[in-house]
Amino acid sequence: MTTYPARTRRWTRAEYGRLIEVGVFRPGEPVELLGGELIVSEPQGSAHYTAIGLIEDALCASLGSAWLVRSQGPIALDDVSEPEPDIAVTRGGRRDYSREHPARPVLVVEVAESSLQLDREHKGSLYARARLDDYWILNLVDLVLEVYRRAVQDPSAPFGWRYASREVFGPEASVAPLAAPSAGIVVSDLLP
Repeated sequence: MTTYPARTRRWTRAEYGRLIEVGVFRPGEPVELLGGELIVSEPQGSAHYTAIGLIEDALCASLGSAWLVRSQGPIALDDVSEPEPDIAVTRGGRRDYSREHPARPVLVVEVAESSLQLDREHKGSLYARARLDDYWILNLVDLVLEVYRRAVQDPSAPFGWRYASREVFGPEASVAPLAAPSAGIVVSDLLP
């Protein structure tokens, strides 16, 4: 039997968009384009889904109508990445993104339980490469909020970038997005 070396085909956002348009994926199928690779997301448990709603509620209440809080919508990071973070905060209103996905959210939040390593290393490196200033992980394993800031180049990171600053906040702590420093949110309000 002849064996061949495994080869991976990378996809662009334009190709990924065409795959969606022609119906290659079932509606609601949890697929994301990360660094040219199609990644199937894990199903959400009750705690994960509840946390997404709590984060959305807290950010909307704290930030007000000046910001758009999007839940599980795609963002256009670059030509080969279109992740769908659990929460993304952008400038503008919904209609501003009717033709194109937002490219520069001011805050991205992932809720992590079984995906904790992927969110810390893979997605963290991807968001750092896109130079997103504020990346939060609501860690449901340890019941803390991890806040990542200051993207720096690091050849050992999956996408060549990582965050230089990582702070961990317990349930009683208050945290504010960089884009809205007066909009403090208590971590326990985000936890299911």
